[in-house]
Amino acid sequence: MKDRIIEIISKYNGDSTRLMDILHDIQAHAGYIDEATIALLADKLTLSAAQIKETVSFYHFYSDKPLAKVNIYLNDSVTANMNGRKDVLKAFEDACGIKIGRVTTDGNIGLFSTSCIGMNDQEPAAIINDRVFTRLTPYRTKQIINGLKQGQHVKELVVEGCGDGNNALPIIDAMVYNNIRRKGALLSHDYPLFTVIKDILPKTSSEEITDIITESNIRGRGGAGFPTGLKWKFGSRAKGEHRFIICNADEGEPGTFKDRVLLTEYPEMVFEGMVAAGYAVGADIGLLYLRYEYKYLLVYLNGILENMRKNNFLGQSIAGIGDFDFDIRIQLGAGAYICGEESALIESLEGKRGEPRDKPPFPVEKGYLNLPTVVNNVETLATVVKIIKNGAAWYNQLGNKDSVGTKLLSISGDCRFPGIYEVEWGLKISDILAMCGANEVQAIQVGGPSGTLLGEKDFDRELSYSDLPTGGSMIVFNKNRDLLSEVVLNFMNFFIEESCGTCSTCRNMPYVLRGKLLKVINGRGVKTDIEDMVNWANLLKVSRCGLGQTAANPIVSSIRNFRHLYDALVQKEIEYDSGFSLETSVLESCKAVRRQPLFHHNA
Repeated sequence: MKDRIIEIISKYNGDSTRLMDILHDIQAHAGYIDEATIALLADKLTLSAAQIKETVSFYHFYSDKPLAKVNIYLNDSVTANMNGRKDVLKAFEDACGIKIGRVTTDGNIGLFSTSCIGMNDQEPAAIINDRVFTRLTPYRTKQIINGLKQGQHVKELVVEGCGDGNNALPIIDAMVYNNIRRKGALLSHDYPLFTVIKDILPKTSSEEITDIITESNIRGRGGAGFPTGLKWKFGSRAKGEHRFIICNADEGEPGTFKDRVLLTEYPEMVFEGMVAAGYAVGADIGLLYLRYEYKYLLVYLNGILENMRKNNFLGQSIAGIGDFDFDIRIQLGAGAYICGEESALIESLEGKRGEPRDKPPFPVEKGYLNLPTVVNNVETLATVVKIIKNGAAWYNQLGNKDSVGTKLLSISGDCRFPGIYEVEWGLKISDILAMCGANEVQAIQVGGPSGTLLGEKDFDRELSYSDLPTGGSMIVFNKNRDLLSEVVLNFMNFFIEESCGTCSTCRNMPYVLRGKLLKVINGRGVKTDIEDMVNWANLLKVSRCGLGQTAANPIVSSIRNFRHLYDALVQKEIEYDSGFSLETSVLESCKAVRRQPLFHHNA
């Protein structure tokens, strides 16, 4: 084993910043990463054992204990639970003879829970040895386990066949469906691939490319909405030996799956967008950070990059532009929602825990390897290709004055037609609900758990940066759903699970707030508990990153828009309750993020 580890280290030239790749390869070979392996890595990579343990322990898909021959990761998203996850889980447990979180005594099957895997439009879903299984039922679950016990390979257990589009290509071979319901300016197949690289970049200066993007008024499609042209200008002016373009393909927001579809059906445009950004910024290296849950696309995507190199769309002197050298590498993540935050993603790219950095400095000044780095998300990079081809004026005609262009929506939940919808900014929530076939709607979650839970009084509001900005996730809930126990509680569990634990606010308050929420749900709450949750949520606003700052949103937005649900559950005869213990709550929250609490008692 030692020789194999040394061989893997050599494969990555002993580069400690490639620790994630090294760990992936070792775990694929040995099944887990033990103490002896960590000691050897520390010696060969000139890192401390503690640094390597930090990385191994941080990510969901690394393990320091032996895993099974076949490992099942069952999605625990809200839409999975809405579509029968509870029954599927029971079927898995009964068929395997173990509870979730365990491995069978013979070491053949492991059953684990995992956060959203980007399959909200086809739930319940699970990842089994890196192969995605969708639309699971108790019957199919038993079939899968029986097949495994009979010695069948995981691939043989997919009896439903492949999904649509490129999912059916032999190199992908996935039972995933794209579910593209509506196409617009981005998704329409009216663009001859690599036209920008072949025909436009050689005739246009980098400044002119940046000007086109600036004049188009496109803003980042990841949720924050920062002007893309301005970010490119900042990046081009920053000084450094290298400049980097990073494509953030770590969509982990529950309810979001648009990047999955873009990377499946439009990957050439995403990569071409990275090349255009590299040209505009003066970058020479591109990195696409792909979430582990989409590992089934990795070989396919690398194949496209190789074809681009063969056609001189990547590499040296791209398209005959003498001083333009640019190449792209894909970095596979290991399961951590926080890595969707750009500075946490950069830390992960460097082989570290995905903990957000303090800002300033911002990535455009000091990003990857402390060099100028521009981070854009998948949808943004695919869109800039169409903008460069058709012009800024063309793009400004789409949407409205406040928010130009189109937006990809990932719609799931209680609707007849879940899937991907490309709409122009300015569309009303009521129009979206009608479009996806949603009836008897009680609420819609806009922007995933970190967004807002809206009720009927807000269905006339518009998607726009001045009204309802969104990264694209929209989950519909009908009037039969228990919003507090089915939705809000699930979202709070998600934030607790995905907190990196760095900030005391994010480490403790979501856990404390969930305790209050459970108290209300279980009928033990009092009126002041509701006010406490609203007031205590403000403490989260000082957290370092967006995850911590928005971790209370499920509770706060549901109280704001569905206060009657809380009022109906609290005890009317009791208004105050002094039974809260801060020390106990902090103990529980520290346990959740595997940290030791510090208490100061008077002598």
